[in-house]
Amino acid sequence: MAEKHRFDWQRWLPGLVTLLHYQPAWLPKDIAAGLVLTTMLVPVGIAYAEASGVPGIYGLYATIIPLLAYALFGPSRILVLGPDSALAAPILAVVVQYAASDPQRAIAIASLMALVAGAFCVIAGLLRLGFITELLSKPIRYGYMNGIALTVLISQLPKLFGIKVDSQGPLRDLWQLGEALLAGQGHWPSFIVGAGSLLLIMLLKPFKRLPGILIAVVLATLAVSLLDLELMGVKVLGQLPQGLPSLVFPWVSDIDMVEVVLGGIAVALVSFADTSVLSRSYAARMKMPVNPNQEMFGLGVANLASGLFQGIPISSSSSRTPVAEVAGSQTQLTGIIGALAVTLLLLVAPNLLQYLPNSALAAVVIAAALGLFEFADLKRIFRMQQWEFWLSITCFVGVAVFGAIPGIGIAVVISVIEFLWDGWRPHHAVLGRVDGTRGYHDVQRYPQARRIPGLVLLRWDAPLFFANAEQFQSTVMAALAASPTPVQRLVIAAEPVTSIDVTSADMLAELDRTLEARGVELQFAEMKDPVKDKMRQFELFENMGESAFHPTVGAAVDAYLEESGVDWKP
Repeated sequence: MAEKHRFDWQRWLPGLVTLLHYQPAWLPKDIAAGLVLTTMLVPVGIAYAEASGVPGIYGLYATIIPLLAYALFGPSRILVLGPDSALAAPILAVVVQYAASDPQRAIAIASLMALVAGAFCVIAGLLRLGFITELLSKPIRYGYMNGIALTVLISQLPKLFGIKVDSQGPLRDLWQLGEALLAGQGHWPSFIVGAGSLLLIMLLKPFKRLPGILIAVVLATLAVSLLDLELMGVKVLGQLPQGLPSLVFPWVSDIDMVEVVLGGIAVALVSFADTSVLSRSYAARMKMPVNPNQEMFGLGVANLASGLFQGIPISSSSSRTPVAEVAGSQTQLTGIIGALAVTLLLLVAPNLLQYLPNSALAAVVIAAALGLFEFADLKRIFRMQQWEFWLSITCFVGVAVFGAIPGIGIAVVISVIEFLWDGWRPHHAVLGRVDGTRGYHDVQRYPQARRIPGLVLLRWDAPLFFANAEQFQSTVMAALAASPTPVQRLVIAAEPVTSIDVTSADMLAELDRTLEARGVELQFAEMKDPVKDKMRQFELFENMGESAFHPTVGAAVDAYLEESGVDWKP
């Protein structure tokens, strides 16, 4: 029992296991990487919090606590967690509805979403549901993320121009911005600072070893401070509260909790999709195993910790993680050092960032949003399979028009429809024998294939379930009608059939009776044992008899030739 207990805690606290087996040679690299990482954690944490509709300080809270939690519960030794640009849109979509002008109410709502996202991920991890993000196909993920990127970009444009708009959705916000600019309401000093910061970030982006975001933010802050641009109307971050986050259970009355729950689940799905891709990438590079269920559990605990300590929903970071890697990170201690450094900043020098301009923060978020867009692979998908490309575009338009939270619903619905469509109209083939080639093959692809008189071999390339049961029956009847000779036996090549359900089982029973009345025997070949077990469960196996099931198509053909006396050479 003691050994089992030891195994369990090692499984659920992989970060702690790494720290307990820490090698002294790693320490200098982890400390250096943690201090370098801090230069990214502060401006990015503040910027993404502002983009999510909450004061910047809560982005720092959501940086400190999750990094500490993930260092214990997260399986990846190098992943960096915190506020993320991809999460800004779904968080903002809920926050602006109920707390557009109340910062305390806004952070309470965002923290509630973090708790929902955390609970969802923890439960999914415990139930070993780490595969669920794979239900979204690549084109649909591209469409969703492109929509999120556009939504985030549009949400930051008013800040870049120093204009305030009432958020009513991406396209309406863009329309308001256009009207304000045409009316001459743009604040050009703010735009110059923000656009200059954005240009500098993009120019320095190819140079991986240079902290482009930090350089741009520092220069923008110095420009505002030294040139007194605040007096010219350039909005700045202002003084940050001194001290650390406290343990607070967030609660807000008079809101639609369904919206919060759906928003939290949307955040969880996006967060884990990003985290799973990133963790797989770095695990492959570091030649380490991937545990998606533990990854989801660790991400969930980090979100729960963030929500309980006045933070916002968080995800892994595709911008901060590479910084840690390039700086020489060896273990989760890098994240702990970064969290402690941010904590020290809040305790000792909270006013260091008070002249940080809002337009520069908008530039940081816009630069991140531009990196979310995926066009190159969509061109490849369009070239190879256009209908999946248009699925991606449909999902993109759904997010851009209706917003991030309805967009995730649209993405899931499209994925389910895509799955059902593939199963509803699967490929099927009547089989014949091709001289000189082993096995039996599609007579449509091999017109020279020889067919056995009185026997129809039909392959069905999908599970049998409620959505395709009627289609299967129609396909069978069409294959019998198209047979060049009167049919005595129909053999279903069932190797691709991985499952059946009650609806399809009832259909098979009805089909067997219909065919029997017409003098046609229904039999199966190459059916998998688990499917046979279901046939027994649905009382089909016994009713049809053991002789109706053959191990191979060849065996089914041999049995038919022997029983019917048909003169045909395989």
